[in-house]
Amino acid sequence: MLPVTMVWGCSFAAMKLVLQSGLSVGAMLALRATLGAVCLGLFLWISRVRVQRRAVIDGLWMGLVMVIVFWLQADGLRFSSTSKSAFITGLYVLFTPMIGLFIGDRLRMSHACAALAACGGLYLLVHVPGAPMGGWNRGDTETLLCAIGCGFQIALTGHFARRSNGLVLAFVQVAALAAASWVLAAIIPSEILPNGSRLGGLSGTLGLALQPRALIALLFLGLLATALAFYLMSTLQAHLGATEAAVIYTLEPVFASLLALSGVVPGIRELLTPLQILGGAVILGAMLLAELGPRFLRRAPNLEPEDAVG
Repeated sequence: MLPVTMVWGCSFAAMKLVLQSGLSVGAMLALRATLGAVCLGLFLWISRVRVQRRAVIDGLWMGLVMVIVFWLQADGLRFSSTSKSAFITGLYVLFTPMIGLFIGDRLRMSHACAALAACGGLYLLVHVPGAPMGGWNRGDTETLLCAIGCGFQIALTGHFARRSNGLVLAFVQVAALAAASWVLAAIIPSEILPNGSRLGGLSGTLGLALQPRALIALLFLGLLATALAFYLMSTLQAHLGATEAAVIYTLEPVFASLLALSGVVPGIRELLTPLQILGGAVILGAMLLAELGPRFLRRAPNLEPEDAVG
């Protein structure tokens, strides 16, 4: 899963690059998911995996969540920077155990403390003194909602991957994302922002997608960040504990931020203030605290690792 996390980290810059080329959010997601679905479909056919009804239903539920998550994340990138988007999205590591409260799980003290710390880190990351609403914008809100959706996605994956074939789950959810994205892109108005980005619309999609930079980014997103990544996630997470998976996932915003700061990707060169860097570090520390905290408590004398607040 570590290389997959690196791919996901790089996908923020790739999506930003595609959106800068003029493709709408809907067109970008439709092309990305279609490439991923075709690749996964071929693999499914070659592998001759038996497609069971339960796996299809499970995949459709995951696909519904995926549509919401991807559209929120991609549209948020039109208003937010790559680094901010990655760190806010990474908060799903905290939201995942909290979502467990809805199904009767207990919330450990380490998760509660980590959530408070993450709120402080988020403030440092996005706050701009003197700016309207302190610099918090529509993209930040959409990305935060995306992070909550990711928590549901991970929880569903961990549950369904233990009873359904991972390849079938990956194919169905990516195919659902592709179908929904084509429909949504066609019906949502093509309103262009001052930065040239747009949410819906399919006009000029083929010509814009065939631009060398956009094409390379789309191939990366479709084949690696979608087909390969979701197949491995749907397959391997069944063999990983929640702690191991979550700690690995915390590296995603780190890779994304380092890539954005490096300027390696043409057209994407971001700078973070010292306070924003501190905010990102606090969020990363909160993610690690959420999952590693119980282990430290278990080693400490006279402390119960299962202390809970809910």
